[in-house]
Amino acid sequence: MFGDMMGMMGKLKETQQKIEETKKRLDTVLVDEKSSDNLLKVTLTANRTIKSIEIDESLLQDKEQLEDYLILTLNKAIAKATNVNEAELAAVAKEGMPNIPGMDMFK
Repeated sequence: MFGDMMGMMGKLKETQQKIEETKKRLDTVLVDEKSSDNLLKVTLTANRTIKSIEIDESLLQDKEQLEDYLILTLNKAIAKATNVNEAELAAVAKEGMPNIPGMDMFK
């Protein structure tokens, strides 16, 4: 029994290390999102850090329109990056979960 507990603890520690490695790798995964008319483009990492924003000249004439474009496009990009982030981390966590009776909700 004690050996099983030590094995589980080792597996959890290994999984934690894999999660940290995955988080670092997600800093290099880029997610692009564009407005429907391609006047605004944003690029984020899968860890939801903004890397670039490209704004068409025509949007610089109208502050409110630009703000609307930024809000809509950034929210879509953040949602997309969040999906990538959660899927990657969930896959690593699921892979490393020890087989504990009654805890199969994570599988």
